[in-house]
Amino acid sequence: MTGTPVRAVLLDLEGTLYARGATVDGAVEAVAALRGLGVGLRFLTNTDSKTADRIHAELVRYGLTVAVDELFTPVVAATQLLTAAGARTRAMVSRELSAVLPTLADEPPYTHVLIGDCRDTLDYAALDSAFRAVRDGAELLALQTGRYFKRADGDHLDTGAVVAAVEYASGARARVLGKPATDFFELAARSLELPADACVVVGDDATTDISGGRAAGMRTVQVRTGKYTDQRAEGLTGRADHEIDSVASLPTLLRELVAV
Repeated sequence: MTGTPVRAVLLDLEGTLYARGATVDGAVEAVAALRGLGVGLRFLTNTDSKTADRIHAELVRYGLTVAVDELFTPVVAATQLLTAAGARTRAMVSRELSAVLPTLADEPPYTHVLIGDCRDTLDYAALDSAFRAVRDGAELLALQTGRYFKRADGDHLDTGAVVAAVEYASGARARVLGKPATDFFELAARSLELPADACVVVGDDATTDISGGRAAGMRTVQVRTGKYTDQRAEGLTGRADHEIDSVASLPTLLRELVAV
């Protein structure tokens, strides 16, 4: 995927710009340098327990200059899809999202089951209700299907495990709304009015950032922060077009790609 100059950068957040509760060294300066290059920016995250406004406020506290409309999350995608469908939704999501998501219904019949980060609401009754709704014909939607995520206190089970439980029991296959879904990356490119091959995806996760970006026809850059060490041990790395030590090295690489 060479020949088209890079016109936009789709940047992952956790593991790339910050990790374990602290900003990655040089991340603030890197974002500023990218803006100086004149490329479009979108900040992609699979965070599925918070609203875009709350994510934006956290980025501000990290010292990162990001506009709310530069954020792309699976929650945004779900809101658009469910509203357009006039859905009746059984949701397994956080209390925060339950208060703002549209089309949620208190009782069947359901047209959709939406699963996200539900650490603060998960119990057997919720799983059983989601399972029965899918068996009765509701479409199964997953905000994302990550295996685990990292925090300052260690690794934690992610949404993918809950999705897998409902898939296994019901025999259905979830439609994924976040990374690595191709639609997610294409939506980011369209918001910048650019073709996919004019965009480069930058992230730490080979299974979401890199695989999703490549499937969408975008160039990819993997940083050796966040999940990189874990995934290298599993043999999952080495699939990106470029690898760099951290996002701090990205502006130097991008100067070459922008000029192609």
